[in-house]
Amino acid sequence: MRLVIALGGNALLRRGEPVDAERQRHNALAAVTASIAPLATRHDIVVTHGNGPQIGLLALQAAAYRDARPTPLDLLGAESEGMIGYLIEQALASALPEREIATLLTLTEIDPHDPAFATPSKPIGPLYTEAQARRLSEECSWAIMRDGDGWRRAVPSPMPLRMREIGAIRLLLRSGVIVICAGGGGVPVAVTAEGGLRGIEAVIDKDYAAALLAESVDADRLILLTDVSGVWTRWPPGEGRAIGHATPAQLRRYSFAAGSMAPKVEAACRFVERTGRSAAIGAIGDAQAVLEGTAGTTIAPG
Repeated sequence: MRLVIALGGNALLRRGEPVDAERQRHNALAAVTASIAPLATRHDIVVTHGNGPQIGLLALQAAAYRDARPTPLDLLGAESEGMIGYLIEQALASALPEREIATLLTLTEIDPHDPAFATPSKPIGPLYTEAQARRLSEECSWAIMRDGDGWRRAVPSPMPLRMREIGAIRLLLRSGVIVICAGGGGVPVAVTAEGGLRGIEAVIDKDYAAALLAESVDADRLILLTDVSGVWTRWPPGEGRAIGHATPAQLRRYSFAAGSMAPKVEAACRFVERTGRSAAIGAIGDAQAVLEGTAGTTIAPG
């Protein structure tokens, strides 16, 4: 089968962990060993990943340098895509030394008039207390939003329309290469009136981009791996029940957190509805069982 596997941003930088390169390297190796490498021995694999914690930290570092203008989010997105892709490729090369692997910087076209620009809704960066978040909001002119027990920076998250490197991705797949691409949803760009490109100050949702990627490469299955066991009717888990199998219509009867599970559920539903194939959501350590439908949540046509 051809699989598109999406790793959450917390796969490399988990909540509460120290922010350092070695921790992310360690987490990348653990994620690859537990999820991607075993599947890559039997299937064609495309890997994508989130970048929310990393791009937020890069933005914070850039804002601390007072002698230069703030670095635009599209450039920070390219930086984080390269950095995380490198860590995943390094881990894959250690686990599968005989395989060809390629990390591809991916530009994702968006509509510059997308209504998302009026309401920043994508949380990025580390968690702050309310006082810290409001101070940073005033100092850096950031929008902030509640995320679980803390506060994070909020940025626009327009819908992805097309990945400009999709032809190259298909070519690499036909050659048996494991492809790492569209990290953080890809670098957001818009087509100018002259037919060129310009970067956009936004962050594309990784899950929606993964669904578009899976559809564009004709994947047999979309697998969204995260730090929770699957989709629950209510959160936290003790207040609801786990959903093992569902159709898109059944999942849409529930409401999910906008900054975490909601985009995963909607992205999976869109892939299923557009392709007639299945998607799954589950924990990174359960990747094989998630694929088999014995763990996590499987979303399938009616």
